[in-house]
Parts: sequence; structure tokens; C-alpha cells
Amino acid sequence: MSKNKNHIIVSVSNDLFSDQRVDKVCNTLICLGFEVTLVGRKLPNSLPLAPRKYKTKRIKLLFKKGPFFYAELNFRLFWYLLFKKHSVLLSNDLDTLLANYKVSKFRRTELVYDSHEYFTEVPELKEGSFAKNMWLRIERYIFPKLKNVYTVCDSIAKVYEDKYKVSVKVVRNIPKQNLQTKFKTREELGLPKDKKVLLLQGAGINRDRGAEEMVEAMKYLPQDYLFLIVGGGDVFEILKENIAKDNLEDKVKIIGKVAYEELINYTFNSDLGLSLDKNTNLNYQYSLPNKLFDYINYQTPVLTSNLVEIRKIVETYKVGWITKSHNPKDIAETILGVFNNEEEYEDKKNNTKKASEELNWENEELVLKEIYSKLLK
Repeated sequence: MSKNKNHIIVSVSNDLFSDQRVDKVCNTLICLGFEVTLVGRKLPNSLPLAPRKYKTKRIKLLFKKGPFFYAELNFRLFWYLLFKKHSVLLSNDLDTLLANYKVSKFRRTELVYDSHEYFTEVPELKEGSFAKNMWLRIERYIFPKLKNVYTVCDSIAKVYEDKYKVSVKVVRNIPKQNLQTKFKTREELGLPKDKKVLLLQGAGINRDRGAEEMVEAMKYLPQDYLFLIVGGGDVFEILKENIAKDNLEDKVKIIGKVAYEELINYTFNSDLGLSLDKNTNLNYQYSLPNKLFDYINYQTPVLTSNLVEIRKIVETYKVGWITKSHNPKDIAETILGVFNNEEEYEDKKNNTKKASEELNWENEELVLKEIYSKLLK
């Protein structure tokens, strides 16, 4: 049996495979001296996990989505956490918070909350719906009682502080500093050498994230442009239908979900990284997606939508362009302008390298070390 008194159990509602933020946090906790167990769910199509420095546990659930899934998840989490040795619990997002909060009270252990997004304002929760009202009740019940909270950007932190009068720190979802010198070539990835590669990557390529408009924008771009989609999300079947309908098979390529170690090869080999979330809800309005920092870290200039947190990064570090609308013709026009000005493009690309020296996990995790070092025994 381990003699380490600092056991932390980290809870998520996903299947652990592609959650880079949580993986980075777990590794930071190990460096601080914690023994870490990461708990998530197991899906029928869950890919095997590569070996990690910490323990992992995937729970099989009967329900895959909807209210019964969340109820079952928290019920199973509660009983798992209640009888497992720990000194600290880390809850990621509101959908794991109830179980973690109840166990922390029963066991009188420390609780930390990491809010990856403005959960109650995600587009799936319709205004006035039973589901949204239930999540709001849970948030209002627990949030004011929390002592250790952090989230992904300044805007969401301010909302929570104003709403619940609780101090909320910010830990952005930024990758580790890129020290890699060798990547796969375009030829090894099956990508053309003679085309401008436009990349949209991420685990949440869903509705209202601009993917449909970007596919349509390819109709207005020449043949020497390729739109590459790497990741997962709920909009992929629609994208495939639109690609086939408009005969864009030669101009749009869907890779699907890959391990992060493979993903960064596509990031490095792309000419322009895309982040096109729409301002359709507060969660998207305040979004600061990790793909933005991945693009920057692997020296890929960006084209983004005009959202407050994203605009702040793009304009501060001068690493890309902001499209004026989600009209496909406007997007195509902006992209043509990007590559018609070679000197400006090279300046933006050089700026990504400078920005990555500041925008990296090694700097961001200092906030985590401040929070968790106080919880060590």
C-alpha cells in the first residue's frame, strides 16, 4: 500500500482518450507529489489508452446520453469516490460536481472544481428546459460553497465571480511548449505538397462551430486549397452529406479522431488553423478553445471568428486574421486575402513562434501549483 497521504481522484464525464487539459493537469499534480487516479466513462467505441504516469478507471454505464446518463454517472461516481482512498477530489465540469461535492462532505476531504466551459449556457441546454433548470439548481446549490475553483478564461471567471461571489482563478487550456523537432511529412500523412492546407481540429466539432460554413466556403476557393477536418463531433454526418452534395471530395478531407501525438503532425503541416465558433450562446461567446493554442504552438497562423477571448489572443500576439462573418463567401474571400499577401503571412507565422514562448503549459500551470500546493499534507 502506498504511504503517500496525498491521493487525488480526478473525475470527468468523457472516456479519457482525447482530453488533453485533464491529462496535463494530472501530470502537473504528479509533479507536485500527488498520487493521481483519473475516472471517466467507457463507451463501446472507446479507443485503448496509451500508458500514463497515473492510474485510470473507465466506468461502464447503461445510458449513453440524456438525463438518465447524468443521473447514472453521478450515482456511480458517488459510490466509487466514497470508498476510494483520497485526500482531494477534482471535479471537471458541472456534470461531475454533485457526486464529488456530496462525497467531499461525507468524507470531509478537499474539493477542487475545474469548469471547462460555461456549462449552463451550452447550446444543448435550451432556455427554460427541464434539463437547464436542473443544472442551474445544482450549480446554485454548490457553487457558492466552493473554495477552490478555476476555469478556462477571464470572461467565464468574471461571470462566476459576479454571480456567486466566489474567487475563480484562470488556467487556460494551453499545450506544453513544443520542443519537438521531427514531425511526419505531408507525404507520410497522405497530404498533397502543392496545396494550401486549411485545418479544423478538435474533439467538439459540433453545430454552430463553423464547420458547415467552411465546407461551403470551399466551393469558392481554387483547386489548390484543401480543407482538412481532424477530430470528432456531432456534425460529421451533415458534413459528409454536404461534401457529397457539392462534389467537394477532392477539396475536403475528413480524418476523424486520432491520438494527440498523431494530431500534432497534421497541425504542424497545415498552412492555416481554423477556429470558427459562432456567437449563438454565451458558452461559445466566451470560448477560448485549446485548438487555438495548438495552432500557435505548432507555428500555424490562424483564422478565427470574432469572439471576445479569441480576438484578444489573435490581436495581442498578431498571429492571424479574424473573418468578418460566417457567410461562406466572406470566409473564402478572407482566406484568399491571407495567402495573397505573402509578407504578412510570414510575419504572422513568425509571431506564432514568439507567442508560443509565452503561451505554454509550463507558464499556465503556475496557477495550478499555487492552488494545489496548499492542499498537500
